[in-house]
Amino acid sequence: MLNEANLLKELQFKALRSSGAGGQHVNKVSSKIELSFNLKDSLIFNENQKVRLLKKLENRLTKDGFLILSCDTTRSQHKNKGLVIKRLMALLESGLKTSKKRIPTKTPKAIIKKRLNNKKAHSEKKINRKKPNIS
Repeated sequence: MLNEANLLKELQFKALRSSGAGGQHVNKVSSKIELSFNLKDSLIFNENQKVRLLKKLENRLTKDGFLILSCDTTRSQHKNKGLVIKRLMALLESGLKTSKKRIPTKTPKAIIKKRLNNKKAHSEKKINRKKPNIS
C-alpha cells in the first residue's frame, strides 16, 4: 500500500546520545535515532489520505504538521533506525486503514422467548416464597 522507497526520501534522521545509565559507552556514542516526517508537505499521500492521517494522528503531530518518533532500544544506530522506520510504517498504515461499518443484527425470536420465560420462572419463584393468604 505504501511505497517505502519514496517515503524514505522524505524522512529526516538525527542521531542523538541515548539517555539513562549505560557506562562509558552511552557517553561517547550517538545511538539514539530521532525521525521527523513532514506530513503536511508530503508528496506521497493525496489530499484525502493527508486529511485522514492528520485527523488520526493529531495528538502525535507538532503544530507544524511534523511527526517525530525516536528509538534508543538497542546500542546500534542502524538497528534503531530500522526499528523507528518500522514503527512509522505501522503508524501510517493503521492511520490509513478504514474500519468497516457495523451492521446491526436483529435479536432472534428464540432468544427473546427464552429471556421472557426466565423472567417468568424467576417471578414465580419469588411468589412461591410468600406466605399463603388464608382467609
